[in-house]
Amino acid sequence: MKNKKWLFSLIVLFFMILSGYFYQKVTDRTYEGMTVIPEEHDDIPLYDGLEPTMIDYKMKGNHWVHIYDFYLDELPKLGWEISESGSALDDPEAENDWSGFYSIWRKVGFDGELSISSHFNQGEDHTEVTFDTHPIYHSSVWIEGIPKSACVYVDSGNGPCQKMIDKEIIQSLVDFINDGIEWDDQSIEPRSQIKTYKFDHVTVEVLYEGDKEIYIKSDKGTKVMKPEPEFLKLISQ
Repeated sequence: MKNKKWLFSLIVLFFMILSGYFYQKVTDRTYEGMTVIPEEHDDIPLYDGLEPTMIDYKMKGNHWVHIYDFYLDELPKLGWEISESGSALDDPEAENDWSGFYSIWRKVGFDGELSISSHFNQGEDHTEVTFDTHPIYHSSVWIEGIPKSACVYVDSGNGPCQKMIDKEIIQSLVDFINDGIEWDDQSIEPRSQIKTYKFDHVTVEVLYEGDKEIYIKSDKGTKVMKPEPEFLKLISQ
């Protein structure tokens, strides 16, 4: 009899441990697709009723307007400053109300930017809210105003510098270069093509290859940018 009781207790203990293990696994997966978890931050409140679902938060019904107002009101009280926002409230078309809102916030001491967005999923009749973080990118002006002179090297800086006349093309190139993101990482992946420009006294190398990221180099530093089709078209001329 004692052996049976001991065996029963052992089986119960085993299932308790197994249940605890699976509960922990489920709990761990609850937030696995999130870059920021509001419950872990005292300065990021969670709107009452939202439930985590691996990649976002959901609640039954259409509540995105109330959620939008909630964060516009509460986050500034906790030291956040809004840097960008938009919502379907700005759209006069009523049928677009489901599209919700997006907002980007910054705060001293927070690593990067906080993004909060929401929309109404009409098919499932619930509101979805996404919290995300991403780095703060910086751009600096390398070329001030419209260059008095501009040319492009025929052979990547070794041959003659062919004068550029079209002011619209020159301005477009300057705008793209100035908008490039500062690249602090000293490592640069090789690119098969290089185009070298000279704008007044600033010499700029553009390293590119297919749909890979573009590197822009000068004595002012290094920048990186996406392979924008318009920019690729400009430097291919």
